[in-house]
Amino acid sequence: MRWWLIPLLTVAAWFAYTLTPFWSLYDFAAAVQAGDAAAVEQRVNFRTLRLSLARQISAAVKADSNALDPRERQRIADAAAAVALPVMESALTPQAVIDLLDDGWPQGADLAAPANRHERRDGLRIPDLKRLLRYYLASDMRGFRSVLIDVPPDRPRHQQFRIRLRLRDWGWRLVDIELSDDLRRRIAEKAAAAAARLRDGRPSPDRAPSDPPASREP
Repeated sequence: MRWWLIPLLTVAAWFAYTLTPFWSLYDFAAAVQAGDAAAVEQRVNFRTLRLSLARQISAAVKADSNALDPRERQRIADAAAAVALPVMESALTPQAVIDLLDDGWPQGADLAAPANRHERRDGLRIPDLKRLLRYYLASDMRGFRSVLIDVPPDRPRHQQFRIRLRLRDWGWRLVDIELSDDLRRRIAEKAAAAAARLRDGRPSPDRAPSDPPASREP
C-alpha cells in the first residue's frame, strides 16, 4: 500500500464524519416543520437545554441593567425570574422546542416579535440538499463530538440563533439553543418593564384589574 494514501484516506474519513450530524439535522428539521413532538423529544437533551436558557436569560437581563443602582437591579432580577420561569419550563416540552425552532420565535412566550421578521423563513427549514449545504458551510465543528450551527445560515448574526448538536450513544442530539440577539433583547426589555411596574405599583397588563368591593347596604 502506498504511504501517501494514508493521509488522503484520513482526510476523506474525517470529511465523511463531519457530514453525519447534518443527516441528523435534516431529519430533525423535518420533524420540527411537521410538528412531530415524539420525534423531536427523541433528539433533544432537555436538561442541558433548560440550563442553557437559564444562563442566557440571566445574562441578558444583567447586561441590560448594569447602569442601575443595586436596589433597582434586584427588582429587575426578580422580574426576570418571573419572565424566565415560564420560558425555561416550557423549554422542557417538545412542543415548545418546535414553537421556537419552526420560525425562530417562541410565540408561546408572549414576546413581541420584530416587525421585520419573516414568518417561516427564520426557522430550521431544510427543504433540499442545497439548503443543507448552506447549513454545513455555516457550521463550526468543535472536536469529535460537538458542532455549532447558525440558523438560518443566510441571515444577519443578530437575527440568527445557534444550535449545538452533540454525539451521544451513536446519535446526534440537540443540547443547546443560543437565542438570537433580538430575542434576548426582547426578554430583557420585558423584564425591565415588569420591574418598572413593580416599582410604581402598577398591575401587569396581562392581569385583569380586580373588581372593586361591592358596597354594603346600610
